[in-house]
Amino acid sequence: MPEPIRVVVGEDSFLMREGILGALAGSDRIEVVGAEGDLDALRETIERTLPDVVVSDRGMPPTGTNEGILLAVELGRTRPEIGVVVLSQGLPRLADATDLFDHGNLRRAYILKERIADGGMLIDAVESVARGTPVIDPGVIDVLVEGDGASNAAIARVLVITTRAVERHVNSIFAKLDLADDRDVNRRVLAAMMFMRSVPR
Repeated sequence: MPEPIRVVVGEDSFLMREGILGALAGSDRIEVVGAEGDLDALRETIERTLPDVVVSDRGMPPTGTNEGILLAVELGRTRPEIGVVVLSQGLPRLADATDLFDHGNLRRAYILKERIADGGMLIDAVESVARGTPVIDPGVIDVLVEGDGASNAAIARVLVITTRAVERHVNSIFAKLDLADDRDVNRRVLAAMMFMRSVPR
């Protein structure tokens, strides 16, 4: 049996923290090794336990703004092997997403807190970043690209061309971005992240 994924949780709201812990308890592949309510305590627990993944609220004490994002950026420099799942309340910010996925770090996930009720999504996000596959909540992508994402068939209808022609154009874009066809990686998500990083802030 494979080793469990060791997780540390950072969330200042007691009720939300309990909800996260309850959701993670639904998987026998995940072991929670710490839970903290502020950034300083979270940093200490990470250094003490060296988890595989950190699940962090976007904002927590001391400022309640973007501590989860700052922590992910910091870990990208100091502990790149640790995955980070950031939980966002309400509408996501473009700057958050670009910072979170900057420098090509694929051990990152950005999901909305409203998904916690669906424990499966949080578990999937933890397992994905642990193996180096990024995750972006569909709701986050909709906001970040202003809802313009569409299937190949939908794009073909708008442009009045064949679906096959759209597929050729999309594959050409993937090739130019050097995104290999890998069943474990969503190339549209990676292309969207590359686009977000290119947008001036």
